[in-house]
Amino acid sequence: MAEEDGQSYIDYDAFLDPDFSPTAFANSLVIATNNPSDTPIDLSTPLSRVLFDIQEIDTHIHTLTTKSAIPLLTHTKDQADAGQRIVDDVETQIASLTDGHQRLQKEVIQRYEEADQVRIAVENLWETVRIGRSVTRCLTLGRQLETQMTEVTGSTNSAGQASKEDHRAMVRASNTLLAVRHILAASGPDEEGEHLSKVNLITYLQNSLLTPAETSLRNRAQQIIREFSMSSLAPSSNTPATYAQSEETKSRTTSALLTLQMLNPRLLLAALQAYPRTSLTSSQASIARALSNLPTLDRTLLEVSARCQNIVALESLLDGIKPPQADPTKPTAGAEEQAGNLLDPLLAALDTSSLPSFFWRSLAEGLAPRVGDLVSKGGMGARALKTQRERVKDSIRECVLRGSQSPGGIRGRAGAWEREAAVMVGSVTGSLGR
Repeated sequence: MAEEDGQSYIDYDAFLDPDFSPTAFANSLVIATNNPSDTPIDLSTPLSRVLFDIQEIDTHIHTLTTKSAIPLLTHTKDQADAGQRIVDDVETQIASLTDGHQRLQKEVIQRYEEADQVRIAVENLWETVRIGRSVTRCLTLGRQLETQMTEVTGSTNSAGQASKEDHRAMVRASNTLLAVRHILAASGPDEEGEHLSKVNLITYLQNSLLTPAETSLRNRAQQIIREFSMSSLAPSSNTPATYAQSEETKSRTTSALLTLQMLNPRLLLAALQAYPRTSLTSSQASIARALSNLPTLDRTLLEVSARCQNIVALESLLDGIKPPQADPTKPTAGAEEQAGNLLDPLLAALDTSSLPSFFWRSLAEGLAPRVGDLVSKGGMGARALKTQRERVKDSIRECVLRGSQSPGGIRGRAGAWEREAAVMVGSVTGSLGR
């Protein structure tokens, strides 16, 4: 700038230097206009110098801007016009983008949102339909179960006629119960029973029909098993059972066995274990009483033989029944799942190879201490027992052999009953001495 205006005494290069220091420049002015020995420092001269330089620079700027006003204005106008053109072009592009976005939002985004709402509605409707179908199926099965339970217990129509109880309906009702349980147990995601636990109607169905029906079937089946009797040896039987009656008993008991097996295999096993144990308890008590009163011995042994014949009949019946598909929601033991019939799990639970053998050996084990107590107490009963030892021995042996035979129409398992007879005889005569 000093080269452009040679008449200017201002050193513009010094002011434009990046390392320019106002403090150093002011100090140099003060030193240049004052002597170092002067006590009062004169600042008016350097200040006047600075003001004069500023005025000179201002005049120079004014002169330059006056000479270059038209080019500067022209350049500024050109820049402003160019900026306006750019702004106009950008606004046009922005307007185009805005229109495109609005069209996109209208044609795509809004339609997607509407379609998504439709999708949600369809999914909710489908879920409702699924639940409705499951509820309908449960109610249909419930109505079917209600009819079957009426057949099980018998009913009276409007004319006052009572319908006969149908034990086969127990099996059909059990199958219906298993079908409902299967639906309710399938409560996982996308399964048939999902959300059914939240439906009040299903809860009412469970409480008012399913649970009472299951309890009724279970109790009825246990009662039939508990009252099972095929023998005609019992003194209370006036006439032997006919073939039709025997077949009806077997059929009714088979229905009870299948019902318990389907509803709860563990309950079936418990009921079957209780049957011979109940006979054992009754037989031990009655024989112990009869041994102290020998005139009643023959009648008592006949009753015991009848009980064992019922056990033989039950064994034969269980041996011929294959276990049905049990309820998958109920726990079962491994032996029950692998068994080919209903007898094998019972034999395994009682740790025996034959139910009659278990009956006689367990009966002998319980009788020995009772006879020992009778003999140790002495008295007329003990003397009569010792006197009629051979008669008692023959009667007990005949009781075992007679009781180990199958009732009419049923062939029992073959067994070494002489061994059981010897065990029974030994349990009674062993305490009598020689």
